[in-house]
Amino acid sequence: MSNTMYLVTGAAGFLGSTICRQLVERGEKVRGFVLPGDKSVKYLPEEVEICEGDVCDVASVRKFFTVPEGMESIVLHIASIVTVSPDYNPLVMDVNVTGTKNIIKLALEKEECKKMVYCSSTGAIPELKKGKIKEVSYFDEDQVVGCYSRSKAIATQAVMDAVKTQGLNACVVHPSGILGPEDYAVGETTKTLIDIINGEMPMGIDGSFNLCDVRDLAAGTIAAADRGRKGQCYILGNEEVSFREFAKMVCDESGCKPINKFLPIKIANMIASVLEKRAKKTGKMPLMTTFSVYNLARNNKFDSSKAKKELGYTTRSYAETIRDEIAWLKMEAKIS
Repeated sequence: MSNTMYLVTGAAGFLGSTICRQLVERGEKVRGFVLPGDKSVKYLPEEVEICEGDVCDVASVRKFFTVPEGMESIVLHIASIVTVSPDYNPLVMDVNVTGTKNIIKLALEKEECKKMVYCSSTGAIPELKKGKIKEVSYFDEDQVVGCYSRSKAIATQAVMDAVKTQGLNACVVHPSGILGPEDYAVGETTKTLIDIINGEMPMGIDGSFNLCDVRDLAAGTIAAADRGRKGQCYILGNEEVSFREFAKMVCDESGCKPINKFLPIKIANMIASVLEKRAKKTGKMPLMTTFSVYNLARNNKFDSSKAKKELGYTTRSYAETIRDEIAWLKMEAKIS
């Protein structure tokens, strides 16, 4: 048996739970860090040791990091709050930035912790207007758009600083978007998929995504724990896909009614800003935000060649992921 325990934060989330499953499948010891009372814990394999706590609370993080005598640990920091609102949000900053700094602190404090893999985002990397976006070695919150991306840029730079100044053995993965089966919490992309299938999306937006199968992202993150080099960043992306192509694949696979209308980006942006202003008065979530429109309008071409070369990262086709996700949604009765 291996003498290493994998410590996974955000273990009940979409990516975290998939990572836990893959680690258990290869016979590893896994401890998952989850928020107290998180109902999604029931979807984790029973082999995963559950530790309740909060990344913002140092005492509970310390408990999570404490492993049996003579054992080594590797921490995979996946927990974060994702938001499509562009506005500053103190909770997002606290969890994504302070939480990451607490994980860094304990990874340095505990000698038996041999490595940290931080799950950042392609949103933390400044957008290039054209060409493929590659890894960068410095992260500046003022070069990226929206509260979530800013929080990930600050946290990623904190990891890089700890590598340089304190000798932390860490590397970073930057997933683009996420898609695939076993999204029990029904995140943004899965909700889009369900809306298209149920005919609840009368029109799309003429933009593009870059989405990866959650199983490929999990495998890439574990490969970063195995082979990622200290102080290096790895983009885990896929080919860019237009909203039109994506919707067509979903309709072809599910047999649902196709989306015939696609709004030009300019008009979508105008509508989103009106909806955001209205939402501020009513306190309800807007149907779309300027930040979600920006994410469809921006350059979504990412270069994953470094992850392919150094980590053996691979991605499956959108068609395969959509097929598997629709089969899973049917099995879970999330669609009929």
